[in-house]
Amino acid sequence: MNIAIQEHSQPLIIDGKATAQTVLDEIKSEVQQMKAQGIEPCLAVVLVGDDPASHVYVRNKVEKALYVGIRSLEYRMSADTEADTLLQKIDELNADATVHGILVQLPLPAHIDETAVLQRIHPLKDVDGFHSENVGGLSQGREVLTPCTPTGCIRLLKDTLGPDLSGLHAVVVGRSNIVGKPMAALLLKESCTVSIVHSRTQNIRDICKNADILVAAVGRPKMIDASYLKPGAVVIDVGINRIQENGKNRLVGDVDYDDALSVVKAITPVPGGVGPMTIAYLMKNTLDAARMQANIFKK
Repeated sequence: MNIAIQEHSQPLIIDGKATAQTVLDEIKSEVQQMKAQGIEPCLAVVLVGDDPASHVYVRNKVEKALYVGIRSLEYRMSADTEADTLLQKIDELNADATVHGILVQLPLPAHIDETAVLQRIHPLKDVDGFHSENVGGLSQGREVLTPCTPTGCIRLLKDTLGPDLSGLHAVVVGRSNIVGKPMAALLLKESCTVSIVHSRTQNIRDICKNADILVAAVGRPKMIDASYLKPGAVVIDVGINRIQENGKNRLVGDVDYDDALSVVKAITPVPGGVGPMTIAYLMKNTLDAARMQANIFKK
């Protein structure tokens, strides 16, 4: 079914905080049901080093786990931890049947190979969805654990446009392994027509102007203005950029929000759009991982 996108004079501001809260409440109910069956979903978070932003992220994840009833374990390691020590901890968590999800907070110190660490996590416990088994499974359309941010974006799109996105032209700006590539794969799974544009793409503006759905995940503040957008487009802004404006620090997205409002049907703000969905879907992945490991599948 094609969804006709019409131009609206009053654009919808997509409230990621409210949607994330809805997701968390859904998870909370399902966690209670799992506990009634004798299974307590458990997330283990491993933090290496003293990156301040990582500490904030980990604290937020632990708080949300507590809210939904998921047991959380924290393992903090110093910045000079050897790679073998970290890998040994992952092996221990892989072997622990009471741990359903393992998350190693990125970035890691420079002397540790991130790819080797992410590959060491068992695919069924890989709640970030970064293991090559899950990446490959997503590209094949299999039911696997998928990266949290793009999966959250799909939920926002479906809440905005309805459950059927088939036939819509989606343009993803950016080709990162964390957002751009899995976002494109998830949109393909929803039967969208998908284009990816990046730093080497010619005529980026022209391609973006054909998008019914535009997902910006390039890390360049306010790169996408109204001239890139088709009237009536739905815009999901994944970018989080800290800039100086009028002598003050502020967060902005990859989209020039104020300029885009004149043409879009709906748009996510920064902050308060995509960000809250990422942690909500980390909790969802932990629940799904526990279900997979227990061979309990939601009907």
